Amino acid sequence: MSIRRWAPDLSPLREFRDFRLVFSARSVTFLGAMITHVTVPYQLYAITHDVFAVGLMGLCELVPLLFMAFVGGALADYVDRRKLVLYSELAFAVLVTVLMLNSLSGRPQLWVLYVFAGLTAGVAGIQRPALDSIIPRLVSPEKLPAAVSLKSTATTAAMLAGPAVAGVLIAAVDLPWVYAVDLATYAFSLVCLLLVRAVAPPEAAERPSLRTVVTGLRYARSRQELLGTYLIDMNAMFFGMPTALFPALALKLGGPGVLGLLYSAPALGALVASLTSRWAERIHRHGLAVALAAAGWGLAIIGFGLSRALWLALFFLVLAGWADMISGLFRSTMWGQTVPDRLRGRLAGIEVISYSSGPTLGQVESGVAAKLMGVTGSVVSGGVLCVVGTVAISALLPRFISYDNRQGIAVRVAEEAASPGGNKPAAPVPESR
Repeated sequence: MSIRRWAPDLSPLREFRDFRLVFSARSVTFLGAMITHVTVPYQLYAITHDVFAVGLMGLCELVPLLFMAFVGGALADYVDRRKLVLYSELAFAVLVTVLMLNSLSGRPQLWVLYVFAGLTAGVAGIQRPALDSIIPRLVSPEKLPAAVSLKSTATTAAMLAGPAVAGVLIAAVDLPWVYAVDLATYAFSLVCLLLVRAVAPPEAAERPSLRTVVTGLRYARSRQELLGTYLIDMNAMFFGMPTALFPALALKLGGPGVLGLLYSAPALGALVASLTSRWAERIHRHGLAVALAAAGWGLAIIGFGLSRALWLALFFLVLAGWADMISGLFRSTMWGQTVPDRLRGRLAGIEVISYSSGPTLGQVESGVAAKLMGVTGSVVSGGVLCVVGTVAISALLPRFISYDNRQGIAVRVAEEAASPGGNKPAAPVPESR
């Protein structure tokens, strides 16, 4: 069997200059963001010696992210998306600079870390819809699955490498230098984004308002194939995301030393899925693929919960990460190929809320279930409910489970043509030859 059938398709990087620039910018800054993502809780705990104080950061992040995702989605459908990503990167750079200056002081202020967490989440809520909705404008429709796969590969690689690099840096240099590394990644990103051509808003773009946000919500609700992707993902993350129980499970599987392995295993599975995902370009029943992958996640979590040996637990976590990434690849392709350009920002904002709220609420669910039926019971029951919920959602949304991307692209093209002014986005500009 030819390796090309499995190896990543690199053609979007070769053929589309602006995609290559955005991809490079995001890949580097996400690595830096993962370094800071590890360093800030470390610094907070070093100041307070209180795990509850560290946990409060999640609350500081969730509310601004959920609110600003709606704002960011509406803005992404009204302004130049490149500028929105660029200005967001500049805001991130300013916030990291504040962190660096705070750590340089003799007595770093605790409130600065909490404010950083909240503001960073808010800026992410603004940036993510623009970042997600700009990709379909930078590549041709047939290359979108490959572009999504490449973006996912870079993200998962950073999720694996970022914490490891952070650990080395924290041990080797003072914290201001750790934050300086992240700041340098934003400098690189800003240069790349300045070179990207403008991405003009859709014709007849609507000024952001509560009405435009509601329009996006109504559109998502009217399309079973889109609604299914949101509900399937939220169901899987709510019932089948047991990361809050990893510390307790680590004690059963070998002690604190294996905790890092439990956190890294799903990311490893996701990376393998991204690197070998070229076969997915030949799959057209995307709704069914999302449902099967989500059910696979649930089954892998059941296996993880029942595992008594570390190697077996890690195997099932890698398998779960693989299934989650496959689901994510097909979900992202469905959004990019079927959502009209005039609504992509708002629908991306809804997607941000779906993938953010599910894991956060899932931590609460797994903790409550563990109190009622023990750690193993919580993990296994969550996996079972994930599978049951996936089957139920698929049964209730027949157009989601029968979705064929060849028909979906045709529907989107027709919607674009029928929208005010034709609402046709500019064609992607390939690399000059």
